[in-house]
Amino acid sequence: MPTRAEQFAGLSVAIVTPLRDGKVDVEKLHEQIAFQVEAGTTAICPVGTTGESPTLSHKEHEQVISESIRAAQGKTLVMPGTGSNSTAEAIRLTQYAEKAGADAALVVGPYYNRPTQQGLYEHFKAIAEAVSIPICVYNIPARTGRNIEPETILRLAELQGIAMVKEATGFMDQASQILAGTDLTVLSGDDSMTLPLLSVGGRGVVSVVGNIIPKDMKEILDAFDRGDLNEAQKLHRKLFVLGRDLLGLASNPIPIKAAMKMLGRDTGEVRLPLVPLEAGPTAQLHKVLTDYGLPVDC
Repeated sequence: MPTRAEQFAGLSVAIVTPLRDGKVDVEKLHEQIAFQVEAGTTAICPVGTTGESPTLSHKEHEQVISESIRAAQGKTLVMPGTGSNSTAEAIRLTQYAEKAGADAALVVGPYYNRPTQQGLYEHFKAIAEAVSIPICVYNIPARTGRNIEPETILRLAELQGIAMVKEATGFMDQASQILAGTDLTVLSGDDSMTLPLLSVGGRGVVSVVGNIIPKDMKEILDAFDRGDLNEAQKLHRKLFVLGRDLLGLASNPIPIKAAMKMLGRDTGEVRLPLVPLEAGPTAQLHKVLTDYGLPVDC
């Protein structure tokens, strides 16, 4: 049965924000979006966690949204991050994304102020009613400090504007409850959980490692869709090791930016309070990429 936002089924990539000398490197941003278009990526998700949205200014956030849409040229869907712990700010950013031509908005749960479940419901309801593009509820309690409980998501699913969930809780029972009770399009928010989520009705992934291996991520999705479970499991085991060993080295996006540099696709520095990958983990990363079979330049 088709889900509510079936056009987003497949591979979405949470792209990094190239930063150099304290500014957004627009040329590199366009280059990496072209890389994703060539790989056949379904959607790009700029200015999310991987895109260092917490340390971008409002002007930079808007710049990355508009430049991503311009670079995509309609060849891949664009679902930028527009969340905030301020409902008014989240509405403003989501309205900006809609006006700029975004296909949907990825809205993380409010962080730090830890609202009640009713507060979470009212927050997403206000955003959904303020725009006409689909909203993807991004549930990542390890970052926000508050789980959006499945009962709350089931209530949100009654709203026309709520179309997707980026499921990053790690709780398969929660994902299953959402899938059993709604027609929302559920996307994995964790690379390693992609195949398990597909098996219970998930329709894709918002991937971090897709910044470097989008075609490999697409292969696991394609294998599952054509019913080749043996091949999907084989790919899962290989990709699981890469994701575990790469993303376990430091907070995202520190390792993925370091990996892109090693692979000749330098996107510049991370912004404080994030710091570059230290010497020990850098050596580990080199081995991880080499063991996977990627052509490490340095």
